Amino acid sequence: MTTQAIGISGLAAYLPPYRVDLRAWCDWTEESWDKIRTVVGRSFRMRGPGENVYTMSATAVMRLIRQYDIDPQRIGFLALGTESSTDNSAGAVIVKGMVNAGLKAEGRPPLPRHCEVPEFKHACLGGVYALKSALRYLATDGRGRQALVISSDIAEYARASSGEATQGAGAVAMLLEASPKLLEVDLAQAGSASDYRGPDFRKPFARFAGQNIPPGTPLKDFPIFNGKYSTTCYVDEVLLAMEDMFSRRPDNRRAYLDSLAAVFMHRPYQRMPETGYGMAYLYALATGDKKDQVLLAELTRSTGIDDGDSVIAELTRRPEVFSLVAAERIDDEVYPLAMQTLRAFRTHPVYAESVAGRLALGADAMRDMGNLYAAALPAWMAAGLEEAVHDGIDLAGGEILAVGYGSGDAAEALPMRVRPEWQGAAQCIRLKESFEGARDLNEDDYVCLHEHGHLATASAGSEFLIERVGCGTRDDFDDRGIEYYRYVPRDSAA
Repeated sequence: MTTQAIGISGLAAYLPPYRVDLRAWCDWTEESWDKIRTVVGRSFRMRGPGENVYTMSATAVMRLIRQYDIDPQRIGFLALGTESSTDNSAGAVIVKGMVNAGLKAEGRPPLPRHCEVPEFKHACLGGVYALKSALRYLATDGRGRQALVISSDIAEYARASSGEATQGAGAVAMLLEASPKLLEVDLAQAGSASDYRGPDFRKPFARFAGQNIPPGTPLKDFPIFNGKYSTTCYVDEVLLAMEDMFSRRPDNRRAYLDSLAAVFMHRPYQRMPETGYGMAYLYALATGDKKDQVLLAELTRSTGIDDGDSVIAELTRRPEVFSLVAAERIDDEVYPLAMQTLRAFRTHPVYAESVAGRLALGADAMRDMGNLYAAALPAWMAAGLEEAVHDGIDLAGGEILAVGYGSGDAAEALPMRVRPEWQGAAQCIRLKESFEGARDLNEDDYVCLHEHGHLATASAGSEFLIERVGCGTRDDFDDRGIEYYRYVPRDSAA
């Protein structure tokens, strides 16, 4: 029996209109612009007054439905991946309610009552887990239906913290179905990895204790994080997911990576995927054939490391990263020789083609997205596919690799194949439109929006806004903290 292809047929995005130019931010904070533009990017977006993860998600879904002329009644699965929920009980069903309000206002049929509405949470990997669950749904009890997967998040960091430059906000919605128009996803050869890592990037409820939030002011959702340790966790978990994926493939690992048309990864800031994929490539050399190991030896010698076997041993061992916490050594490097080799590799011609070249598609647009947490990976995929169709790059039949990561920790490596008819679907992504109408914030507006959640004047943004928050004023009715939403027609000001 032939297994029917299942995958992605469409993508649509929403970015709030409030933009922080990182060069201006460097002037406000006296940070190095040369460092920020190299390591982080050019700008990031901030959620506007009355916006949250659900309003952004609903706007992205409405765009997806319009851009791909989707029949809402065919949707049997609506999943939300996020770590920015404002309700610890309901989730994706909130988005469904807003979307149905918008569809009704446009005279369209609603999403059906017989529609599953799960929410997935695992830091920045929630959207990938939602994607995998939707694919499994379509392959089993959801045959003949379609699925919508939304990745939406708000990345906020305290001012003057090391993470402040890596903020962002936005949502990406995806249409999934059998016989997909864009990308076929191969779950049978996907790789998974997970391990508990303690005080890596976390959001414990204890952070909220003592927050006296004035009405209309968003709850501060600043994470607990340890930068160097978090980078170590990212690299290690990506290597484990790649190892699992490689174990399912009979071909040479380096040859597979070199055959890829593009690679998209979780991207909290510009340098992170470069480091993660560079290390993955070195791992492929370390576990490859004699020719691969000759190149690795050449790289190690160029750094002054005479014993190439020690680099191979380091890349193939599995360190207990969490043990660094108990030993109070979270700033230690668990792959010191490999990281030293990676620095030399960055100047090698193979790196330019096989690493930087594979990460290039859509990368420039991502420099103006900021950190989108769960939405970062699908946003990069959308940017890459749109760039390819605009520039006339023929991806038909080519393989791409999507690597997701979530702190805490877990990672997924998803092989995908570009469908023959991909150009038509890619032309409908219209990601560039999400960048239009941006309003650059000055320092005073940035501080006001960051600290208080409002501005003196607001720009048009999401099609849905928080109209009010319940306060439970009646004895027989309690809606304290529940958000009520308002649909804003596209031709109206927010």
